[in-house]
Amino acid sequence: MKTDGLGFWSGTALVTGNMIGSGIFLLPASLAAYGAYGLVGWACASLGALLLAAVFQQLGRLRPHAPGGPYAYVRETQGDFVGFAVAWGYWVSIWCTNAAIAVACVGYLGVFFPVLADEPIMAAVVGLGLIWVATVLNGLALPKVAGVQRATTALKVLPLVVIMAWGVPHVDWAWVFAPKTATGGAFDAVTATTTLALFAFLGMESAAIASHRLADAGRTMGWASVLGTALTVVLYVGCSMVVMGTVPPESLADSGAPFADAATTFMGQGGRFLVAGAAVVATLGALNGWMLIQGQFPEAVARDGLFPGVFRRTNRYGAPLAGITLSSVLASVVLLLKFSDSLVATFTFMMTLSTLSALLPYLLTALSLWMLAPGGAVGRSRRLLSAVCMAFCAWVIFGCGLEVIAYGSALLGAGVALHLFARRNAQ
Repeated sequence: MKTDGLGFWSGTALVTGNMIGSGIFLLPASLAAYGAYGLVGWACASLGALLLAAVFQQLGRLRPHAPGGPYAYVRETQGDFVGFAVAWGYWVSIWCTNAAIAVACVGYLGVFFPVLADEPIMAAVVGLGLIWVATVLNGLALPKVAGVQRATTALKVLPLVVIMAWGVPHVDWAWVFAPKTATGGAFDAVTATTTLALFAFLGMESAAIASHRLADAGRTMGWASVLGTALTVVLYVGCSMVVMGTVPPESLADSGAPFADAATTFMGQGGRFLVAGAAVVATLGALNGWMLIQGQFPEAVARDGLFPGVFRRTNRYGAPLAGITLSSVLASVVLLLKFSDSLVATFTFMMTLSTLSALLPYLLTALSLWMLAPGGAVGRSRRLLSAVCMAFCAWVIFGCGLEVIAYGSALLGAGVALHLFARRNAQ
């Protein structure tokens, strides 16, 4: 069934809405142990995200209709096998991200329902419920899903602007620039904080993945990626400073709702509930947006014959509901396996695993820009951008740590083994 195309503002809302979610609302707690290095990490991750967004902008000009975004660029330039590896890694990143978003949403729902902070089983049940409500919603017609995305993006951006403007006069700068309590030297701290902060920017490629659903994709996709990322950088850095400067570092490290705790200090108890409500809206909006990508991305790969045909199946609204459902099952399994840990520990693990799974696609996408760049001055500038982004991705992969790299390698290895087995049986 033919669906209406998404316009520039819907594309920007998809990019911004997918980024502004669990990352900004729980990351200050994950970064608290690093003190002032948290701001350095935000700065490095912001610069890297903007450069990667520029990569997608340039590729959007070169290949405006490339469903699947990173996967499509890599498959064209580096072949089916590398394309599959990128597709598999990115798909893993998507459903890990949805599990992390559900965890973050449960954390802020705990402000209204304290039982969620005290009972892991109840929290896990609610997290699963959020994943499956979003799954059902994304089985509807695309304009309805896009409408939800525009509404939730607007509702969550405005409170963040208010928090940033209202909270700055109350910031204790000694807390913002507090010494780190984490072990390791300065380079280790900058690497770790950049790795953690980059998770908040996953989603900059959302418009590229859904490029076949965008109107005037050659212009819309690139500028939606850049504008959405730039708006997110401003909100992230400003709000993170407010949270770091209004909640004592020792309290921030254990907070399941750091923005709500920060709002309490300068807006009172009413502000705590207001901000917690905004955080719930933000995470729900991000979950809705990522659920859309969770269906669109594997559908594009399946149409090229590299993923099973089940991902191509659509319902009467044209939504790839079978693929969305299978991905949600895996997200649910990941959530259940880790929910016995503390909220912050669970979120940090899922966040880092998701970031690692996305980094290989990002790195190889940057390589694709190098390979597609024409000669002349424009080509040289594109290759320079590509080289810088590849170096950045390699650095952040190193920063994920051995445990997460081991998990990520196991997941990638499983995907490659399945792919080789399927090819062998097809011969």
